[in-house]
Amino acid sequence: MKIGFSSRTAVSACALCAAGVLTLGPAAAALPAGTDPGAPGGPGEPRVSAPRPALLYRPGTQVRPHRGAPEVPDVSARSWLVADARTGEILAASDAHRRLPPASTLKTLFALTVLPALPGGVRHRVTEEELSGIGAGSSLVGVVEGQTYRVSDLWRGVFLNSGNDAVHVLAALNGGWRTTAARMQAKARALGALDTHVRSPDGYDTPGQVSSAYDLAVFGRAGLRNADFARYCATVDAQFPAGDGRSYGIRNTNRLLTGADGVEPYPGLIGIKNGYTTEAGNTLVSAARQGGRTLVVTVMNPRSGGGHAVYEEARALLDWGFAAAGRVDPVGSLDALRPRPWLLHTADAADDDGRAR
Repeated sequence: MKIGFSSRTAVSACALCAAGVLTLGPAAAALPAGTDPGAPGGPGEPRVSAPRPALLYRPGTQVRPHRGAPEVPDVSARSWLVADARTGEILAASDAHRRLPPASTLKTLFALTVLPALPGGVRHRVTEEELSGIGAGSSLVGVVEGQTYRVSDLWRGVFLNSGNDAVHVLAALNGGWRTTAARMQAKARALGALDTHVRSPDGYDTPGQVSSAYDLAVFGRAGLRNADFARYCATVDAQFPAGDGRSYGIRNTNRLLTGADGVEPYPGLIGIKNGYTTEAGNTLVSAARQGGRTLVVTVMNPRSGGGHAVYEEARALLDWGFAAAGRVDPVGSLDALRPRPWLLHTADAADDDGRAR
């Protein structure tokens, strides 16, 4: 198993929805910590009734175009989704809840879970034990036993090089591999990402480990609210410590961001994370901002077009999403499955016979 980098459209109707408001600017302008896009009465309060989650479980492409709206591009991905990052409205999707191996796009959930617990300025000397158990063929940034790194260096290794060695060290600092996986699972559920099952925090192919285009879009959107996440995922080049005061250059493997290997960089791209494994194929969560609008697009496992297809299909979906602004009705919401604290409070306040006290 090697880890590294690198649908035909059937339109069906579904109910109109609108989701919560999440203000997003460029990557450096993420929302302040603590801003909850799903909190009742806050900026994420639904403006109209949300659609039933079952709508996005239907097979095939879901889109509700107005007359004259651009046609959804014909892409080969097994699953994909286009959403407005500010509102959470899903503009179109295909098999959005299909459970597939996520590869290194699962590192978005890893970062959401662990970043808040580990300040970037903390320095740590890596041990042999922390580098044990890295899967064969894993992508590495070059973490060395016995060397001291800042946590921020390790995060750049995760986001730019998708370094599983950096993930292992950060997971050890977070309480260990299994503890981190359990915390990631809990974080996914708290965000309403019900398709995700975490078995290996670095995204390495592991039996039973799956996510979905819907869940990965949820993680990407939430990540842009975190200033550190937003900065790391938008970084193109960085220096990584090599010991004795030396360093070497690393570059983000997201070709839609960097323009490497003949892939044209996408205008306004602000991240987020790409991935590849034998089981998952190529996967990508991307976000771009144009004309005051930010879109999040997930593409999972294109079945034609080679290793660059994941970028070109994401490009086509981003182009469509920007062109379709105001010309389609949403088919779902990235907040639709998110638990509401007020509902939990109401349940806790009910008598055994179900009547609220």
